[in-house]
Amino acid sequence: MSLSAKTLFITGASRGIGREIALRAAADGANIVIAAKSAEPHAKLLGTIFSVAEEVEAAGGKALALQLDVRNEAAVRDAMAQAAEHFGGIDALVNNAGAIKLVGVEHLEPKRFDLLYQINTRAVMVCSQAALPFLKKSAAGHIINLSPPLNLAPKWFAQHGPYTVTKYGMSMLTLGMSEEFKKYGISVNSLWPQTMIATAAIEFELGSRDAFKRSRTPAIMADAAYAILSSTGRSITGRLLIDEEILREQGQTEFEHYRFDPEGGSLVPDLFLD
Repeated sequence: MSLSAKTLFITGASRGIGREIALRAAADGANIVIAAKSAEPHAKLLGTIFSVAEEVEAAGGKALALQLDVRNEAAVRDAMAQAAEHFGGIDALVNNAGAIKLVGVEHLEPKRFDLLYQINTRAVMVCSQAALPFLKKSAAGHIINLSPPLNLAPKWFAQHGPYTVTKYGMSMLTLGMSEEFKKYGISVNSLWPQTMIATAAIEFELGSRDAFKRSRTPAIMADAAYAILSSTGRSITGRLLIDEEILREQGQTEFEHYRFDPEGGSLVPDLFLD
């Protein structure tokens, strides 16, 4: 199924994976709502909702740039209503906005945990709840949460338990909403990268771009999201998917072109993957 004339509401879409998903869908002629906090240029971070809107239009899609803090449920409801009015509905929600802090319980400030929980777990519920009235009217409604498989190995809790809990909360909401929204014909899935992805979040959390040499570009996540969003009849739902896994299911066998650095070393598996 083409995404032509479909409306995607993407949080955190001003850069990174969210931006790449927007541009991939725009190539089909999709309507893209770029919902993020970044409305003004940042000295260290490229991209704003307006620059991505321009890129979406250039790629063949239609864009609506909305400055949004996903922690504010009233603002989220208003943004969903504005998007639906502007484009005549909403067909997919991509919960891409996220916060990361790889620190254990001993040293994490409670207010930082609040931020992790509000942007990761809580925002999935808030945004999905606000989008639901419009997704019900879509012929093939989708929700994608950028969250990992539920790997309960203690090592994934030992060094950054608070972050792990908030990301796993997203994945558990995926499983719950897939069943809850079955009666509305809405597909709900999680998507996570097989390898580290070269994004600003990784650069600033690790303190450098060195890891980029052993990472893939966001394009693989965009292609995987496209495969999910193009599916119909809940043929893909209730799954905690890995980007390479879903692309292989679709028949893709070549992945070298996704490398950030073709001369880099072995790719680094992402968090929560053994």
